[in-house]
Amino acid sequence: MTTSTPTATVQGWLDGFGAALSRGDYDAAAEMFGADAYWRDLVSFTWNIKTAEDPAAVRQMLETTMPLAQPGNWRIQGEGSDAGGIIEGWFTFETAVGRGKGHLRLIGDKAWTMLTTLQELKGFEEKKGERRIKGVEHSHHPGRKSWLEKKTEAEAVLGFQKQPYVVIVGGGQGGIILGARLRKLEVPTIIIEKNARPGDSWRVRYKSLCLHDPVWFDHLPYIPFPEDWPVFSPKDKIADWLEMYAKVTELNYWGGTECQRARFDATRQEWEITVQRNGASIVLRPAHLVFATGVSGVPSVPNYHGMESFRGTQIHSSEFSSAKDWSGKQVIVVGSGNSGHDICADLWEHGADVTMIQRSPTLVARSDTLMEVALGGLYSEAAVKNGVTTDTADLILASLPYKLMPALQVPVYRQIKERDAAFYKRLEQSGFMLTFGEDDSGLLTMYLRRGSGYYIEVGASELIADGLVKLVTGEIERITATGVEMKNGLALSADLIVYATGYSSMNTSVAQLVGQDVAEKVGKCWGLGSGMAKDPGPWEGELRNMWKPMQQPNLWLHGGNLQQSRHYSQCLSLQLKARMEGISTPVYGLAPVYHTS
Repeated sequence: MTTSTPTATVQGWLDGFGAALSRGDYDAAAEMFGADAYWRDLVSFTWNIKTAEDPAAVRQMLETTMPLAQPGNWRIQGEGSDAGGIIEGWFTFETAVGRGKGHLRLIGDKAWTMLTTLQELKGFEEKKGERRIKGVEHSHHPGRKSWLEKKTEAEAVLGFQKQPYVVIVGGGQGGIILGARLRKLEVPTIIIEKNARPGDSWRVRYKSLCLHDPVWFDHLPYIPFPEDWPVFSPKDKIADWLEMYAKVTELNYWGGTECQRARFDATRQEWEITVQRNGASIVLRPAHLVFATGVSGVPSVPNYHGMESFRGTQIHSSEFSSAKDWSGKQVIVVGSGNSGHDICADLWEHGADVTMIQRSPTLVARSDTLMEVALGGLYSEAAVKNGVTTDTADLILASLPYKLMPALQVPVYRQIKERDAAFYKRLEQSGFMLTFGEDDSGLLTMYLRRGSGYYIEVGASELIADGLVKLVTGEIERITATGVEMKNGLALSADLIVYATGYSSMNTSVAQLVGQDVAEKVGKCWGLGSGMAKDPGPWEGELRNMWKPMQQPNLWLHGGNLQQSRHYSQCLSLQLKARMEGISTPVYGLAPVYHTS
């Protein structure tokens, strides 16, 4: 009796699945999934980002999408593996218009999870490898133009004699990364950014700011960071890298340009976008508008009673640049997330008498522990040595449906709590209100659900535990002429109040530029519909409105951390390229709007 190898098991499943699809037997194809099964598709079949979460939903998705997709050539890539009875493997496939890559996990002979992703469009592949351009004409004729002359002329024409197909509002990391993807696909694009230079959105932040995610998590597509790049990137180093990146990827980057308003012409299926550039008003008419203003785009400033009476200085954390002017002064920082902690540490280092006001429980995880326990298998030097490339890590992460993540993360954070028990004990003894999420599933799920409420510890928590940064917990009653009065009657004096109170939903940016009616049509951005704090139900299974079609035609949202911007920019760029080339893109499962903000 012979035992099938994991490779043969995966290929056998793919063969059976492909055969069922070829004969249009969607019942048979759906029966190849287990009762607790998930199929997550990134654009390749649904022209959407969509997860089917049971065999009935899988069958419906198959029946609707497969006749047009006409998939085939389901082939395992590399070798299959057996991880504790779960057989898994990578595979490739084709559709009528594209080539894809996927990942499969089998329990027994049934699929548990399947990921399918569109990697390229047939006939519109990126010009790389054997397809790369020559870059020079090996001939001689009068009027022959150099690369620089052609580039300069093209830049002078776009937005004036020739309209872009896409306008991206927001020239931070997200806009730059998406712009690079679209440039490689030859989609005429203009990036609008109010700051003068690429990277300025980082340069203007407080001087102590560093990325809390490690370098392996933060690579940009096409041009990864050098091998000697620091593990945690200082803000100005990232800013310089983004400026270099925008230049060498030849982006049409309109810095120092303010987007004033936008209106969608449903008849012409194009946008009318008015921008102010170099003192002139310019109207752009792209087919598609992308907001890349970031999840941290519009500051959320509280409206406490008495704020107008305060005799000192009040700023949002986005306006805080340096603590050097506040040495010897009394400073209150309202908020206990990443920015609140970072700013408290910066102020303490510069000799300020600093107090943090914590209004609700906050998740804290030590950076070193996160790197070793939570991220190390995918994003670390060890992962690289094990052959896990950045793209592979991104696809492994994408292959885990969001509905499974809480259960997978609870044991991770149980281990973190045990490992750092002494640290957490000291922190709680200081009065700090600690949480690991409503279901103890930790930072990743909290980030996906609400995008706030956590701090990656790089030193500020130690200052709080040691009493060097003072801590007050509870709700604020009012702002007084001299500081803050808490609801319990405690009065705090301050020369400076910093509101580290986060940012509004991305649809706030939509409302400011396009109008409140369109913002309400788009609805709430970010979150999964978990029914937990700041993430109201019902369950949606994917991040609301991110990188995929919305109820407002020809409008897109792009944001998130560097890993998400890198990975999902490919999904968004391929959707835009397909539309530009007239490829049919029927959207399966367009998400309804349950919440308008």
